Amino acid sequence: MKKTTLIILIGALVAILLAGSAMVLVPGSVQDFVKQKAGLTGNRPIAIMVENSFAARPQSGLYLADVVFEVVDEYGITRFVSIYASRDAGIVGPFRSSRPYYAEIAKSFDAIYAFFGTYPHNYQYIESLGIYTMSAMTDKSGMSHIVGLCPYWRDWKRSKVQEHTAFTSTVKIKEKAAAVGYPLEGNGIPFSYKGDADEGGRGNVSNVFIDFGTPAYAPKGFNVNFKYDRASNSYLRYMGGRPHVDHETGQTIAVKNVVVLITDIVGPIDQYKHMSVRTTGSGQAFYFIDGNAVEGHWERGGLGDPFKFFDGDGNEISLNVGTTWVSMVMPGKVGWQ
Repeated sequence: MKKTTLIILIGALVAILLAGSAMVLVPGSVQDFVKQKAGLTGNRPIAIMVENSFAARPQSGLYLADVVFEVVDEYGITRFVSIYASRDAGIVGPFRSSRPYYAEIAKSFDAIYAFFGTYPHNYQYIESLGIYTMSAMTDKSGMSHIVGLCPYWRDWKRSKVQEHTAFTSTVKIKEKAAAVGYPLEGNGIPFSYKGDADEGGRGNVSNVFIDFGTPAYAPKGFNVNFKYDRASNSYLRYMGGRPHVDHETGQTIAVKNVVVLITDIVGPIDQYKHMSVRTTGSGQAFYFIDGNAVEGHWERGGLGDPFKFFDGDGNEISLNVGTTWVSMVMPGKVGWQ
């Protein structure tokens, strides 16, 4: 077959897939083409810790992330690992500290991991993972060699409490990473992608409910709804019954894919109320794409591997190009209508 003919056929196939549903099986070469067009490959992702206490709301820059992982922290308060590859964010935050499972999530993207310090044993653990670290604080305990590299600034108009005032930028992080010799080239976002479903392929699942409560903690204001907007084929995020808006734009955060991973969450495990969250192995999963709900499972072989998403028949899930929001919760914590 002539090369020009092959290119025409691939282009036609891509056009069909861009109008296809979430359940279509996308050939690997076309997946790569879609990812390249969306800017989701070739760059090393930047993973940034963002807090979610009431004092931190509304946050900056989450809507520009390619992927956001949301997981419970001390006292039932969630935090976000926001992953940027295809777009930059001029401001991200409030910028907060790391926990072991957040670092493990960042590792799954082979990312440059930006965080505002952590406790001594976690500095040591993060260093053992072999991550490109970009901490805002130096480990003064001597348990690791991590030094304060991450650029940040404080905005005292956002809060009178120091821990809610730190902000950073993917642009500044990349500049610093280049200066210290971190490679900015990478494999991008390691998920499978496709185009939005056309009107006929969109479902009627209008509301997704996610409960981040645990046996130890179930504070109000952290449960989440994603309301499906059929016209834009996106999900509008609500938190504590209110729209979750971006600080700078005032717009409600809208995402293309909602993924819920069921895993083991225990704690508190120490006097500091830290939690433990399993990020490897496998578990039940729920995918909300194109107005449809799909039950399947997730897999991650080890800490050096990416997360993989599968439907009930074992086929890899293809996500829509755009922001994907991943929630990790205990069993029985997701519902929809």
